[in-house]
Amino acid sequence: MRIRPCIDLHNGKVKQIVGSSIRDHSAKVTDNFVSGLDADYYAALYRDHGLPGGHIILLNSRQNEPEAYAADLGQARRALAAFPGGMQIGGGVDPENASDFLDMGASHVIVTSYVFRDGRLDGERLEEMLRAVGREHLVLDLSCRRVQSEEGYSDEDAPQTAPEYRVVTDRWQKLTQLCVTPALLAQLSERCDEFLIHAADVEGKRGGVEKELLKILGEKPQAVPITYAGGVHALGDLQLIRELSKDRVDVTVGSALDLFGGTLKLDDLVRCAEKI
Repeated sequence: MRIRPCIDLHNGKVKQIVGSSIRDHSAKVTDNFVSGLDADYYAALYRDHGLPGGHIILLNSRQNEPEAYAADLGQARRALAAFPGGMQIGGGVDPENASDFLDMGASHVIVTSYVFRDGRLDGERLEEMLRAVGREHLVLDLSCRRVQSEEGYSDEDAPQTAPEYRVVTDRWQKLTQLCVTPALLAQLSERCDEFLIHAADVEGKRGGVEKELLKILGEKPQAVPITYAGGVHALGDLQLIRELSKDRVDVTVGSALDLFGGTLKLDDLVRCAEKI
């Protein structure tokens, strides 16, 4: 297991937010932490700790919030310059601008919304992304939400069937028809270099990881790396993630880090990940 660090940008600031609070045309997101430091500070910190492969996410909408997105982009440039080749970037990525991010110093671009249309994976758009940057620079973001398998039941009363996790796009606001399954991951492993999967329901809440999702991720043959994010709040979560996923995922920790207002120290997190 590797620790994959993160830098989330919103309104030109490094933030940690509750992911489910994002809404188009609304500035009312729930902030867990707003940093007074620029993104290059965190990128340099990750560089100095020898933690490549983390991600920078531009949380403002490129279409609906162009000024805020531009502010995010300015911060992202600083971070990529501080850790060239050491971080991935996502948020508003399409075939027209993807190579620009690589030129800025990103190792990979992270894509979700562009490769979906009408709630379904669009194969033609995925091929466009592959032509633009190549498989070796493409991360597919399959962040997802848990859905009830049987309509009409509360979570407590539902029959004990395996939950479904559907991919969400447009900053985790739109539920697609695509379920995260071992078969899907095996299929898409041929079209990307890595997966990034946020458990959107628990992202930023520091209330525990999405256990059933981790079990699903553990069933995928180890073809390409997967980074899981969402709900980590204690060092013990790392062992739980390792066991549930059969040691097949890396992990991102955001709001729980003391860097972002939490209680976990980065050094302790790295040492714990190395030991388990």
